[in-house]
Amino acid sequence: MRWTTAGLLALGLAAAAPLAAAQPMAQPMAQPMAQPAAADSVASLAPAAWLQADPADSLYRSARLALSRGRYQEAADLFNRITTRYPKSGYAPDALYWEAFARYRQGGVANLRAARRQLERQERLHPRAATRGDAAALKARIDGELARQGDAEAAERLTEYGAAIAPTPPVPPTPATPAAPPVAGSRAPKPPKPPRPPRAPRAGSYRQDACANEDDVKITALNALLQMDEARAVPILKRVLARRDAESTCLRRKAVFLVSQKRTAETETILLDAARNDPDGEVRGQAVFWLSQVGTERSTAALDSILRTSKDPEIQDKAVFALSQQGTARSNAALRAYAERTDVSGEMREKAIFWLGQSGSTENAAWLRSLYGRLRDEELKEKVIFSLSQMGSRENGRWLVDVAKNPSEPIEMRKKALFWAGQTGSLTGADLGALYDSMRDREMKEQIVFSLSQMNHDRQAMDKLIAIARRDPDPELRKKALFWVGQSDDPRAAEMLEAVLEGR
Repeated sequence: MRWTTAGLLALGLAAAAPLAAAQPMAQPMAQPMAQPAAADSVASLAPAAWLQADPADSLYRSARLALSRGRYQEAADLFNRITTRYPKSGYAPDALYWEAFARYRQGGVANLRAARRQLERQERLHPRAATRGDAAALKARIDGELARQGDAEAAERLTEYGAAIAPTPPVPPTPATPAAPPVAGSRAPKPPKPPRPPRAPRAGSYRQDACANEDDVKITALNALLQMDEARAVPILKRVLARRDAESTCLRRKAVFLVSQKRTAETETILLDAARNDPDGEVRGQAVFWLSQVGTERSTAALDSILRTSKDPEIQDKAVFALSQQGTARSNAALRAYAERTDVSGEMREKAIFWLGQSGSTENAAWLRSLYGRLRDEELKEKVIFSLSQMGSRENGRWLVDVAKNPSEPIEMRKKALFWAGQTGSLTGADLGALYDSMRDREMKEQIVFSLSQMNHDRQAMDKLIAIARRDPDPELRKKALFWVGQSDDPRAAEMLEAVLEGR
């Protein structure tokens, strides 16, 4: 499966979804803790009344009921009445939060600013309120909404919240490992395992678990940046990525992802600079990964340069994948040049060969066929055979059969070529039957018997298997053919087995 830009972006946006709220601070009273709602990442359900003797108890019950039923204006007014009429009430510290939450849910600039003022009041008057942890996250969310609506002061406040958890970019899909052919009654080769695509960037010198401990305020602030328009968000992100202190590492990791989602004229330049110059290996890796979604000539040239000059295997891995996702003539040429290099690891060359095979390009197919004859490493040759089989086409099928027929090739390589030729769908039972008759090598004949057995809906393949089982001069080959006939649900199989048992 090939990754699309839309698919990667969808996964990237999912990675930036709000996370669960931090635990609120303890309060001396025996108050139930408010439970955060998953959709909000801040507390959204006020706890049941717990102070029956409190003068504001009935007001609190009415306010809580209004909030739970979505009557936000009524709820805000009732919670406000608690704090103005009964400032010494045990409900007053958290009533400020619940009023702010109700006004936030109402929306609109006036309500948002009023909500923020109540949260600031709570912070000043009741620093140990049970809802203080949620209040900090709600305040950052309010700033994000205000910034989205053009409030410059709110936008600037977002930059002061600090670093946030760095999301992991989506992992490209691992190509399915083809099922190994059954070995009972045959000596079929084990199919080569295709290389894994690059994983999302891993932590570099700065520990990833340090990022995992960031609090809700910072998470919410970064989520708010994602919602801001490009004109406001990109300058902030550039300033973040320009930092080089260790404390900003988590924020820079997050910022790379955010920049990739803000498609502006500067996106490419910012990502290229991060890929080349950031001191953190994970930031560089993420920048290379997200460059795969840009797809311009300049980004291709930069990825090619990174691939040619980088000594970091993880960066090379991501550059190979990024180039494969662009699918342009220049990116394919860069991958082909890399696959031919003898100064890089065989594993990296295998990956380049694999991704070239996923392109479906006739030019890449012709190049892979020519590369095979120049290779001496058998594992690389196996990857070429596998990649060509995945590209399909009758031309590739014929080429694989030619490899299988070539007596100068190692026998195991010939068997693998024949196995994968049968998987291309370009060979018929008649083709394999003719190949069987022309083959002199017994091991190759065994492989053809197996390949014939896999053509369940090809009548000529079953005809040939029955003919081998009945008349082949080699008793071992007859037994193998007989075994596979017995595995078939073709009605002629039962007739043939009965005839063998009766000596006919």
